[in-house]
Amino acid sequence: MSRVKARELRSLTPQELAQKREALEKELHDLRQKKVTGQLDKPHQFKAVRRQIAQILTLGKEKK
Repeated sequence: MSRVKARELRSLTPQELAQKREALEKELHDLRQKKVTGQLDKPHQFKAVRRQIAQILTLGKEKK
């Protein structure tokens, strides 16, 4: 998944943010599985995905 800027995330509705977070959590799960099986090519993706999840959670709290 490509990285999304925070200003683009701010324009999303809370439901869209939740869907995006679920997709990122699934991607993180898939990355962990690849790491265990030795098929992970780009370990730097862990940091990027975790950061995007954190941004989405932060923006969700801002909107409340």
